[in-house]
Amino acid sequence: MCDEFTRESEDRALARKGMTRREFAAMSAAAALAACSDGVDAAQSELAEQMVRITTEDGIADAFFVHPARSASPGVIMWPDIAGLREVKKIMARRLAASGYAVLVVNQYYRSAPAPVFESFSEFRTPEGVEKLGPMREPLTTEAIVRDAKAFVAFLDSQDSVDKSRGIGSHGYCMGGPFAVRTAAAAPDRVGAAAAMHGAWMVTEEPDSPHRLLKDTKACFLFAIGRDDDKRAPGDKDALRTAADDAGRPAEIEVYEADHGWCVADAPSYDPTEADRAWERMMALYEKL
Repeated sequence: MCDEFTRESEDRALARKGMTRREFAAMSAAAALAACSDGVDAAQSELAEQMVRITTEDGIADAFFVHPARSASPGVIMWPDIAGLREVKKIMARRLAASGYAVLVVNQYYRSAPAPVFESFSEFRTPEGVEKLGPMREPLTTEAIVRDAKAFVAFLDSQDSVDKSRGIGSHGYCMGGPFAVRTAAAAPDRVGAAAAMHGAWMVTEEPDSPHRLLKDTKACFLFAIGRDDDKRAPGDKDALRTAADDAGRPAEIEVYEADHGWCVADAPSYDPTEADRAWERMMALYEKL
């Protein structure tokens, strides 16, 4: 959720690592990203990648598209966390593509600026970063995300590198978690799997709360919840379970022994052990496409 509550969790995580925020922010990009790049370079020559431009109802969205170079593969839409499309997300996409998927990492802020809005998560956590991002988040209404999701699905289905006989996957981190679920509801006949990795605002009082949309999908789900998020809203996991059961949708729901943001290598709360475990569960989900 990347608010003051998760800031406290991040500070505790940095304290366990013996680091201050200033020290963490001063780390080189290579040091911050090395944690999630293992095994990608070996398969790099087998991948094709490019920045692409996608026409939506609201303009032209920029995105990073990476896929196996010699075969058609199931498509996947990756929705970044609050810090947006940046190098760490490209590395994560390459890792997934090396496992046999055509991965589209979107810039959710394209209405305001091209990616990268931030080079790292640390840039977002500065006062200047928070101020910069405020106006960029305002256009991200539910209706806007649904329009974008349909455009991104259509883009994947227009690519020769995407196997249209297979379903499309969608996953998101933090604010991207709800967007992944909305994608499954926006294109139920194409999106067969969706994952929310430490997703924010998954259960709200709104009529279109993400958990209320499961009934409008044909997807299988993974909800990976941070222990600090669970502490703040312990009823969310139960609401998600009830919604999935009522909708007849398969859903794996688990609270991980890690704090919000643990899946992303440039976040202060990054936990490589739990991140790998969540990744493995996501891979098991995508095998169903």
